[in-house]
Amino acid sequence: MFFYLSKKIAIPNNVKLKCVSWNKDQGFIACGGEDGLLKVLKLETQTDDAKLRGLAAPSNLSMNQTLEGHSGESLYFMECFQLLCESSWYEEMINNRNKSVVRSMSWNADGQKICIVYEDGAVIVGSVDGNRIWGKDLKGIQLCHVAWSADSKVLLFGMANGEIHIYDNQGNFIMKMKLNCLVNVTGAISIAGIHWYHGTEGYVEPDCPCLAICFDNGRCQIMRHENDQNPVLIDTGMYVVSIQWNHIGSVLAVAGSQKVVTQDKDVNTVQFYTPFGEHLGTLKVPGKQMSALSWEGGGLKIALAVDSFIYFANIRPDYKWGYCSNTVVYAYTRPDRPEYCVIFWDTKNNEKYVKYVKSLISITTCGDFCILATKADENHPQVEAGVLILFVFCSQFVLVLCNSIGTPLDPKYIDLVPLFVAMTKTHVIAASKEAFYTWQYRVAKKLTALEINQITRSRKEGRERIYHVDDTPSGSVDGVLDYSKAIQVGDLLKQMLIAGRESGTIQRYSLPNVGLIQKYSLNCRAYQLSLNCNSSRLAVIDISGVLTFFDLDARVTDSTGQQVIGELLKLERKDVWDMKWAKDNPDLFAMMEKTRMYVFRNLDPEEPIQTSGYICNFEDLEIKSVLLDEILKNPEHPNKDYIINFEIRSLRDSRALIEKVGIEDASQFIEDNPHPRLWRLLAEAALQKLDLHTAEQAFVRCKDYQGIKFVKRLGNLQTESMKQAEVAAYFGRFEEAERMYLDMDRRDLAIGLRLKLGDWFRVLQLLKTGSGDADDSLLEQAHNAIGDYFADRQKWLNAVQYYVQGRNQERLAECYYMLEDYEGLENLASSLPENHKLLPEIAQMFVRVGMCEQAVTAFLKCNQPKDAVDACVHLNQWNKAVELAKNHSMKEIGSLLARYASHLLEKNKTLDAIELYRKANYFYDAAKLMFKIADEEAKKRTKPLRVKKLYVLSALLIEQYHEQMKNAQKGKVKGKSSEATSALAGLLEEEVLSTTSRFTDNAWRGAEAYHFFILAQRQLYEGYVDTALKTALHLRDYEDVIPAVEIYSLLALCACASRAFGTCSKAFIKLESLETLSAEQKQQYEDLALEIFTKHTPKDNRKSELDSLLEGGEGKLPTCVATGSPITEYQFWMCSVCKHCVLAQEISNYNFCPLCHSSVG
Repeated sequence: MFFYLSKKIAIPNNVKLKCVSWNKDQGFIACGGEDGLLKVLKLETQTDDAKLRGLAAPSNLSMNQTLEGHSGESLYFMECFQLLCESSWYEEMINNRNKSVVRSMSWNADGQKICIVYEDGAVIVGSVDGNRIWGKDLKGIQLCHVAWSADSKVLLFGMANGEIHIYDNQGNFIMKMKLNCLVNVTGAISIAGIHWYHGTEGYVEPDCPCLAICFDNGRCQIMRHENDQNPVLIDTGMYVVSIQWNHIGSVLAVAGSQKVVTQDKDVNTVQFYTPFGEHLGTLKVPGKQMSALSWEGGGLKIALAVDSFIYFANIRPDYKWGYCSNTVVYAYTRPDRPEYCVIFWDTKNNEKYVKYVKSLISITTCGDFCILATKADENHPQVEAGVLILFVFCSQFVLVLCNSIGTPLDPKYIDLVPLFVAMTKTHVIAASKEAFYTWQYRVAKKLTALEINQITRSRKEGRERIYHVDDTPSGSVDGVLDYSKAIQVGDLLKQMLIAGRESGTIQRYSLPNVGLIQKYSLNCRAYQLSLNCNSSRLAVIDISGVLTFFDLDARVTDSTGQQVIGELLKLERKDVWDMKWAKDNPDLFAMMEKTRMYVFRNLDPEEPIQTSGYICNFEDLEIKSVLLDEILKNPEHPNKDYIINFEIRSLRDSRALIEKVGIEDASQFIEDNPHPRLWRLLAEAALQKLDLHTAEQAFVRCKDYQGIKFVKRLGNLQTESMKQAEVAAYFGRFEEAERMYLDMDRRDLAIGLRLKLGDWFRVLQLLKTGSGDADDSLLEQAHNAIGDYFADRQKWLNAVQYYVQGRNQERLAECYYMLEDYEGLENLASSLPENHKLLPEIAQMFVRVGMCEQAVTAFLKCNQPKDAVDACVHLNQWNKAVELAKNHSMKEIGSLLARYASHLLEKNKTLDAIELYRKANYFYDAAKLMFKIADEEAKKRTKPLRVKKLYVLSALLIEQYHEQMKNAQKGKVKGKSSEATSALAGLLEEEVLSTTSRFTDNAWRGAEAYHFFILAQRQLYEGYVDTALKTALHLRDYEDVIPAVEIYSLLALCACASRAFGTCSKAFIKLESLETLSAEQKQQYEDLALEIFTKHTPKDNRKSELDSLLEGGEGKLPTCVATGSPITEYQFWMCSVCKHCVLAQEISNYNFCPLCHSSVG
């Protein structure tokens, strides 16, 4: 961070200033002084020149207004001061209390509340519209300072005796603040300032100290919150008058005066600190007494009230930024996120990539890569090269190697604090104050397969080492870790590392084997080191902003007469905050001095350029500079206008000579001041004038082989117009070159030019203007290329039109698929010949969207029935799969079905397995599983209706199986054999297949049992007791389906209700003899039977119609499934599905079969 005084404004009549405040939004500056002085100023910076934006722009006073009618000794200016003019304030919110004066005021974080404190202890809190919210008198207390917390829940009141009291936002006392910075301090003290940064622009670190409290004796503490027990303590060693945070809470400015031993008077100084107490620098200010300071809204200027003057100092922040591969990498904080937002802005394509990085320390760049130095996340284990590292406290910092779009390539975990990081195309050096770490990094595109397998090699193998600054490594042994002294900063080039120490010693090491070569001594403490391109000179910027140069290889004689290596050069520049050596010339460098950029050649300066940009790159006699101040005003939308290119004088002079004098004189000037860029400039100018001899010589001097070949080719051309057209194309004037070709009637050359450029739209236009056999293939190529253009941009509809004309069936299929035009895809598949290579791909497209039929057609067309079957299986079209497998004599379908069904059964998806078998027409297997489910449900004693439905479904599957066997046998029997013969053959085959299965013989048995069980109970509850008894008597045949205890309990109940006590008695006898009942249950049945039959004789009053019929010996009659009665008539209805009967007079009441629920029609 660098700062310097830039402007001074005098207050008329030498009125001494007491305070100054700079509005953060509008830029107004208010200053208050003695005798009630109040002035409002504004610095205006308006310029259209991009180079003069930022601090370099001239700043004049656009407003200088004195406000009258104020009395008193001082003013406390509010950032939202315009509200004083816009609102109607109540009298108690206005400073006209005669008994006391305002000592301090503070707005809360969102600007909605203001707290005003008076010297006598009165406190008023008001709203933004001027209304009073609450007021309070703190008796016996002299107030002098007030501050809000970031969440507006806490108020801090500073007392005249140096105490700080904590109150809530309603004025209730909480506690006194513990002031650690005043331990062992005696004598009277007063508070110099309290400033609580509200986090409006984010924090530099999570849980960052933000509450600064400073006393007039120079003691200061920075706290994370009002109850922080471990604050950052600072002793500034000065008499302090004012403190203030900058706009992002990253720098605390402390203003006051300091005693100097060599002078009698005190010196006005401003000290700058980080939130963690690190000293950033000191700014000395002329004058007798400083009274106040205030930051500008963007943190680039600071206003200082000294005597009757306002001094302005410019601030050059140490941004976290870098430049690599046309990409500006910069970081900033956001209020909505705890991490740093790091933006990789590609200035060439104007694209940006955003990454969020926790606890970012620095950004370092070189070539195509950058290093992000961060603190390790202690809450999560880290991963390095695929190996999980479960340490938390070992490696506390991370160096992340990234490419120019922010993709992390290789993280390294290190133990030392990377205060200073430098890198080359092969090495990364990170230094703490005691040691430095070297890492020879590699990137994936340079690795062989063997090296990739060995990428986790340890530090002992030479890629990573740590050296202490006091070690004297020879380059042949590994570095070891031993801390004691202090290293300041590192800089390196391809074969050399320079380390500067706080003592002024410079240590020179060799690379890649780190060996100490030389030590040099400087009379300053280095802040920034930079080597030129051949490592002969070192540029040193010290902590005071003084730039000096050191020749590393010069041999000179010192004052003792001894010969030493290294010489301090005579050039010295002050107020320097940035410098960059040219990459291709060891004598060229650019430096930033205040708001001017100087370019030096052999230590001689050129005329300065007014700018305040940070230097990105210096190459080919051009300096690339970036206006980071402007970018970070709106970091999410960087503008290309903020990247500025400067040409140095020799390039400007050469261009002027060529334009105004001529090639010959310019050639002589360039000969005297040689540089590849100048020779290239001369070669291009000579080409424009078709001076091929000069052009060739210039290309030779700048070692441009392609240029030499181009000149040779030009020499072989016959006509001047042809040469001019080629030159126009060489310089990128393609429209002009094309026009020349067409004027020469060389349409082929014009087309060739557009082909090289890839301008297929223009190629198509040119092709349509002529004709020829050779054009047809080119026309097709052009149509396909334009189709590719639209497809790359996902404009599939446009692409289809061109692919159709280009007959590109592969890309056409892709476009139809992306457009979801499956009809077009189907038509394309049908138009293709059999066994075309594209058919399997189209079939797979249909599979992906679930279009089974189309996929099968495509697979069969390319003779891939196996893939067709797999597609059907994948899409659960099992019947289709089975059909295909049978048609193509594939045997594995049965095993495939069985495997898939077992997989479903393992997951207890029995119904899915049944559906699978049913769809595949494996009705027998489906029925087996369904019967199993029905039996399980019956055992669970669930609802009888549910069990009946399951048995019906099982029986229906068996019926389908029977039908399938008949049809299969009918297909096998050839000739004119009768239908009866084929049916008989089917039954015989079925008998062979299912001899062991009980349910194939009488599939409807379970359904019948539960049907009659439900029917009997329904009849009983409806009062048809005799009919219920008849139905219940049928249940005696189904003891293998329904438990006997339920059958005979129901029969006993129906018989009792029907007063058929004989039948009831038989049912009780059966119940009492059941072995499944316990003795207790049997006793209950006996007791119940005794109670019934003591009242009623166990004899039926009338003979059961069913029993009489059974006893008659006429055989078993069919039973009506609607009523449960036997059918004695010759006319009855039989269901076509389940083959059960219903009385003719009853069926008219039903639309569906009472048992299987198939349609009666």
